[in-house]
Amino acid sequence: MWKMWLLFDPRRVLVLLTVFLFSLAVLIHFILLSTERYNWLEQPGPWGGGNAQIEVVNPTEPSALV
Repeated sequence: MWKMWLLFDPRRVLVLLTVFLFSLAVLIHFILLSTERYNWLEQPGPWGGGNAQIEVVNPTEPSALV
């Protein structure tokens, strides 16, 4: 096994492996985004439509100090 590294430069192999795995991950994510079922950017989540409402409380009002 060690003789294999005499044929290939380990730094170049690790860089090529990293680039290949990153491009494969990006490709898989884009394939999933192109499907209707697994597109997590276009469809709302299971918790609803994402219409969250925030109530702002004014601390100077007497009712807010209770």
